[in-house]
Amino acid sequence: MEITTLAFYFFAALTIGFAAVVVLSRNILHAAFSLLFTFFGIAGLYVLMQADFLAITQIMIYIGGILVLIIFGVMLTTHITGVDVKSGKTGKAQLALAATATILLAATMIYVLTTTSWKTAEAPELTSTAEIIGTGLLTHYLLAFEAASMLLLIAIVGAAFIARKKHA
Repeated sequence: MEITTLAFYFFAALTIGFAAVVVLSRNILHAAFSLLFTFFGIAGLYVLMQADFLAITQIMIYIGGILVLIIFGVMLTTHITGVDVKSGKTGKAQLALAATATILLAATMIYVLTTTSWKTAEAPELTSTAEIIGTGLLTHYLLAFEAASMLLLIAIVGAAFIARKKHA
């Protein structure tokens, strides 16, 4: 068995295992920290697919930004409002609906996986996706790139303006 195959199985098991912990955990902090390892597994899968830009983006944005925001939000919210995170109740109707949807989705996935004729293709030549994306953004799509950056700047200034305390 090749090292890339072993790496794929490792990252797939890491992603699926910790995603299950995220979904099944009753403690929201445990779920948030398990999400960290799920994101790392996905980044590893991106590396195996030779999508280096997506892997770095996954690490920087999802792990470095969004996950930290979720963890701080959970920690600050539970201390300010006194919410008991272990007291969440799920009704029987929601549980039955979720179980039905899960069974239908699993049956559909099993059907697709067993009926598809899988063909292997030769691996393409290794190229850096970051260079291609950077060249495209800064030549062909420069106006859209700058417009998006201005929109994000305006959103940040607006969020800071809304979040500041009002002095009466």
